[in-house]
Amino acid sequence: MTTPSAGPSKIATVLRVTSGNFLEMFDFFLYGIYASDISKAFFPVKSGYISLMLTFVTFGAGFLMRPLGAVVLGAYIDRIGRRRGLILTLALMACGTVLIACVPSYATIGLFAPLLVVIGRLVQGFSAGVELGGVSVYLAEMSTPGHKGFYVSWQSASQQAAIMMAAALGYAVNAWLAPSVIDDWGWRIPFFVGCMILPFVFYIRRSLLETEEFLARKVRPTFRESLHAMARNWPLIGAGMMMVVMTTVSFYLITVYTPTFGKSVLKLDATDALIVTFCVGLSNFILLPVMGALSDRVGRWPLLVTFTVLTLLTAYPVLAWLVAAPSFGHMLVTELWLSVLYASYNGAAVVALTEVMPPHVRTVGFSLAYALATAIFGGFTPLVSTWLIKVTGDDAAPGFWMSGAAACGLFATFLLYRGIAKER
Repeated sequence: MTTPSAGPSKIATVLRVTSGNFLEMFDFFLYGIYASDISKAFFPVKSGYISLMLTFVTFGAGFLMRPLGAVVLGAYIDRIGRRRGLILTLALMACGTVLIACVPSYATIGLFAPLLVVIGRLVQGFSAGVELGGVSVYLAEMSTPGHKGFYVSWQSASQQAAIMMAAALGYAVNAWLAPSVIDDWGWRIPFFVGCMILPFVFYIRRSLLETEEFLARKVRPTFRESLHAMARNWPLIGAGMMMVVMTTVSFYLITVYTPTFGKSVLKLDATDALIVTFCVGLSNFILLPVMGALSDRVGRWPLLVTFTVLTLLTAYPVLAWLVAAPSFGHMLVTELWLSVLYASYNGAAVVALTEVMPPHVRTVGFSLAYALATAIFGGFTPLVSTWLIKVTGDDAAPGFWMSGAAACGLFATFLLYRGIAKER
């Protein structure tokens, strides 16, 4: 495999552009780690199950704003530029981060507490609707020839760095503070750390340069033209959405839902679940660039097909093996295998989505497909997993959800590489 050419300036650019992606996932993942504490602070009801479900509904509500953000902000970025658009999305994301960190509990301000938390999630969802697309397109356009998969994979890798940092902070908070203190106010500490990171992220992202490919482009569509382009390319958007379903469902299952699954379902120690999550983040961080580079060498199609089929065959059985004998070791092995499936597929899928979209509406097309997949499927994975376990009585039921996502990804791969995209 050839080694991607990445001089100091390229490395610095990757760090600048993915910094906001890092912050977004850091905050989102903290919400998953402290879901039970957040439910007690903002959604106090007699049933712990209903309280947790309300928390995950709020978590998912932010994803419902993503398609709107993808269209509005995606069209804006395709018209005015990648750099200015990414600065705007960071500013919106910061508003949501600060709100969630600082809102007093329900016991202090009553119904205003859950209302403000929901508003914070909606603002974050609106900005996140185009953050992933904007970052992925920027990385694709600044990449060196023949290494697009490697560069684009760092969008997802930056999310894994955020997961590792959030898990490490969660581990430290659990080690330093008593459970009663964490339930009361200690869970807010990592969110305040996110607020402290904001000024630095703004500083480094402001130094981004516009991509040469965008500057050379003659056609910069208006908002109306972008909408018309989306309408003309709706089969492509739909297929892209189905391809991303596998990415978003598997990602939120093995990262955001893992701490809750380990603690609430498997009845393992919360610290053990955080250690597993950290290891999953590290595994993803290593595998994503490797598989992105491999897709540059062997093509996107072989990886997409191979790992959707493997997911279909193994997702439920490996979770059934885990719940039959819950332990730290079994959870680690299970989650690392699911990490291999996710990272290997995602390393090819994200760059593939940048390649199949028309260049003049690449950001809005990518973002809309990704946002729809997240809003309809991926973002509600913790909620759906909790519900599936409740209604089936099977603690391994989330495996069915991941297998269904793999089926969508496999079907979409055939559509894009043997149908729609081939006709373009």
